Amino acid sequence: MTAVAPMNEFERRRRSKNVAVALTVGGFCLLFFLITVVRMGMRG
Repeated sequence: MTAVAPMNEFERRRRSKNVAVALTVGGFCLLFFLITVVRMGMRG
């Protein structure tokens, strides 16, 4: 391994954290959307 390895490890960790945050935000958006659709469907 070269001295670049720790930087690659840091970037990999940061990228996986970004993916986790994006999936969490996307999940909340999907949940909000589904709740809204269900509530609208119950009214009509």
